[in-house]
Amino acid sequence: MFRLFVCLSVFLGFSVRAQPAQNLILVTLDGVRWQEIFNGADSTLLFDPVFSRDTASARKSFWAPTATERRKRFLPFLWNTIGQQGQLYGNRQKGSRMNVSNPHWFSYPGYNEILSGYADDRIKSNDKIDNPNVTVLEYLNQQPDYKGKVAVFSSWDVIEAAVNEKRSGIPASSANEPTKPVTSVDSLLTDLTTLYPREFGDGVRADFLTYFSARQYVKQKQPRVLFLSFDETDDLAHAGRYADHLTMVQSIDRYLADLWQMIQKMPQYAGKTAMLITTDHGRGHTPKARWKDHGTKTADSYQIWLAAIGPGVAASGEQTNGPVLFQNQIAATLARLLGFAFKADHPVGPPIDGVVGSKR
Repeated sequence: MFRLFVCLSVFLGFSVRAQPAQNLILVTLDGVRWQEIFNGADSTLLFDPVFSRDTASARKSFWAPTATERRKRFLPFLWNTIGQQGQLYGNRQKGSRMNVSNPHWFSYPGYNEILSGYADDRIKSNDKIDNPNVTVLEYLNQQPDYKGKVAVFSSWDVIEAAVNEKRSGIPASSANEPTKPVTSVDSLLTDLTTLYPREFGDGVRADFLTYFSARQYVKQKQPRVLFLSFDETDDLAHAGRYADHLTMVQSIDRYLADLWQMIQKMPQYAGKTAMLITTDHGRGHTPKARWKDHGTKTADSYQIWLAAIGPGVAASGEQTNGPVLFQNQIAATLARLLGFAFKADHPVGPPIDGVVGSKR
């Protein structure tokens, strides 16, 4: 009977969609350009001692003759796993374009757009003001099977406001809200969060602490929806430390490989979990000093990228051509991967058909 259904579906011109995922992981890397994602290290920055203090070490770590070799050396999980089993969008050199639709091109407006599916011009600063918009995380937390099973771990404390922790009731652990100790591992992570030097101010904790706090929570609580937000990538770029920026992005790639391998051994998650990875905004590219910046005064920093893997996501790899995609489509895409249609009092961008599948 199933084979007959498949044959009829193909004959009638419909695609056959896989079962939706049961769990979801959203990951953001603050201010990471599509240029490095798809081409690997930029030689004009990597070999300039102004941006890479030890150019010999930077060459050894990140350089290779071709873009394909460089990106795989730089991001092995992204390209060897997601590139083979999932999808990547945003390589403008191959006609795949993805943009923010908010007019600001910096962090909080981007996070609101990712989470609410709406470019709200009321959010026009990085001030820690509670998000007036219902996010897809809040929507999912209102669904019976997901109530109390949504969690947020971020390096930047403004993410607490972006998800409106007070209104939504979603626990959001960040720079100023370490995980409450339950085990000796929790106690160690809490002490590290409190005592480890904060290179970029009180509102930012080290990305490695954000990751290991989240991993411990996944082991203990097994949330069905996890938002994992990293920040030091942007801070290092603003500081003009290109090689250090690449090292941090590469470290996060290793964290995600570790997380993906771990959940494939857990019955709650194995074969049932989708992961989406993206960024809140892009960066400048010419002249090369503009790489440090973003915002409306920095050309092309509205350009972003997206990666996806898991149930319901076809293994079609790096995308070429196609329509322009927008950041405001991510929220509905996340909901659709779990079998929901995200609706709110504000406008919501449509799901990305290429990620979630659609009738032809």
